[in-house]
Amino acid sequence: MKTAENVQRSTRLRKATARQASNVQRSKAEKIHRTFEKFVVPSYTRFDLVLERGEGSYVWDVDGKRYLDLAGGIAVCSLGHAHPEITEALTEQAQKLIHVSNLYYNELQGRLAKRIVDLIALGRVFFCNSGAEANEGLFKLARKFGRDDGRYEIITTVDSFHGRTLAGIAATGQEKVKKGFEPAVEGFKQVPFNDLDAMRRAITPKTAAILVEPVQGESGITIAKPEYLIGLRRLCDEQNLLLLFDEVQAGHFRTGKFQSWQRILENENVGLVPDAVSMAKSLGGGFPMGAFWVREKFANVLSAGTHASTFGGTPLACAVALKIFDVIERDNLAGNARDTGDFLLRELQKVQQRFPKVVKIVRGLGLMIGIEFQPQFKAVEIVKELHQRNLLTVPAGNSVARLLPALNLSRGEAEEGLRIIEKLVVDLADKE
Repeated sequence: MKTAENVQRSTRLRKATARQASNVQRSKAEKIHRTFEKFVVPSYTRFDLVLERGEGSYVWDVDGKRYLDLAGGIAVCSLGHAHPEITEALTEQAQKLIHVSNLYYNELQGRLAKRIVDLIALGRVFFCNSGAEANEGLFKLARKFGRDDGRYEIITTVDSFHGRTLAGIAATGQEKVKKGFEPAVEGFKQVPFNDLDAMRRAITPKTAAILVEPVQGESGITIAKPEYLIGLRRLCDEQNLLLLFDEVQAGHFRTGKFQSWQRILENENVGLVPDAVSMAKSLGGGFPMGAFWVREKFANVLSAGTHASTFGGTPLACAVALKIFDVIERDNLAGNARDTGDFLLRELQKVQQRFPKVVKIVRGLGLMIGIEFQPQFKAVEIVKELHQRNLLTVPAGNSVARLLPALNLSRGEAEEGLRIIEKLVVDLADKE
């Protein structure tokens, strides 16, 4: 028979054991932090979390704390974490052939290229490893295209983001990204987004191409107007310029269509096709994979020997990307991205309407949503506070928290995230 003293002793023992376990885990996290501080280049501003494993739309840190992941590795984890079919595709291919280089043909690369072409238009695909590398391919395409006429300039937009290479930051429309790396690579200029007149005025005899993100991600989710994209296509046709789309973050079914411009223009009946498109992130679902599609008319601009990537389109990367396509199409995850994203957007806009002194505006397309808080609430602090509430999001700009979750996010998981965000907004409103 348990006495009161025995019960108290048992309770104290359990608490002591729990504290000891917590201290061990905290020591583990601190040790990992120290290792990073000693051996890893400090070019990232990292949050304190040390994530250890994931399953579906959840991840766990070294303390065993579970988080709902609406960050998705910054729009990368298209099928969530540790998806069994992706794991199987990766391990099966790894047992056959991982890498041989592009000195040789491999069947999977051809199949993947056809998959992409079938979803855009007649053209060709070049494979690489990241969005920055895919955009470098677009820059070289434009330079080579305009070379004989002495044209090399590429016009991009304010608040855009096109990667961290030297050319990428020159193309990017954010001064904070360029700072410290002057002089900038020549041949890039920025004009306001969604301003067709400004784009027209910026064209000179040296202009070769126009590059835009149909949905700007790093700016906090800013969506191109249909008439803007249509106008850009017309302008490029009139001036003999290449129209380039950066779909690195918004592409691969995230908005409910294969590419975001297809979703934006779905009701316009214009059949718009750009001249080249960069893609990455969700294409590999967490495995490094980038690519660019180029229209058939310009496919031979980058002829043999003009561009290459050692690890581009390896059998392993292509096996993973092909399986992701299979799962997305079989499970209609484009439809889920549209429906679940539209649900989240509607509900978050209702929260904004109730608390306009906390939330300024909510923007989104499919599972690509930006919650812009009023200026007194800083994005990084909002994201940190959501960590404390077991939710992962992504900061953008000064005051935006982005939601970029897996395409197979369930309605229940979406509602869970919504409850956490709404509670945070209520708490912030109470402090105002």
